[in-house]
Amino acid sequence: MNAQAFWNVIGNYNEQTKLIQIGLLIFLTLAITLSYIGKVNWAAKFALGITNLFIGIGFFAWYGTEPIQKFFALPLYLLCGILFLYESWHNKNDLLEKPTSFQSLLIVLYLLYPFISVVLGNSFPQMVTYIMPCPIVSLSITVYAGYKRKNKLLLLLLTIWGFTGIKSVIFNAYEDIILLICGFYGIALMVNEIKQSKS
Repeated sequence: MNAQAFWNVIGNYNEQTKLIQIGLLIFLTLAITLSYIGKVNWAAKFALGITNLFIGIGFFAWYGTEPIQKFFALPLYLLCGILFLYESWHNKNDLLEKPTSFQSLLIVLYLLYPFISVVLGNSFPQMVTYIMPCPIVSLSITVYAGYKRKNKLLLLLLTIWGFTGIKSVIFNAYEDIILLICGFYGIALMVNEIKQSKS
């Protein structure tokens, strides 16, 4: 997949789904806020599940043009979405702890995604927005880190996508260095989960 094909998919997706993206961003913001303040513990996982499913279907199944999008990214996002929904039900009383300093930094970086994209010379529709694959996985890793109980398969899948941030250099999408940072954070979370399960 070349850089132009990559940005063409993004442009088509943004142009056709901008209103849906706004709605999902409002929904996601409200749900995560409700979980952070302890009102609805499962809301963040539920909203992340819906958003990951939307990315899988709306971005990769509908607008994707390359085999890697159809046969790698699509199933990965669908599985992440399903697992988030499962976790929102199976561990619905699990508290979302207030973000640590590092998690707060990652949330700020998520919020900066589109602004960094513009600074790098991109403009709508061929720019990175909040409801896109890489920002959503960055947010998913960061928020999910705040839950005590973690599904290792879900964490692994999110981390795998986190390391696709290496394409930031290949496709001139340097804003995805944020994703790569989240990928390394995912590895740290995985190691911690494995250590806890052995103790």
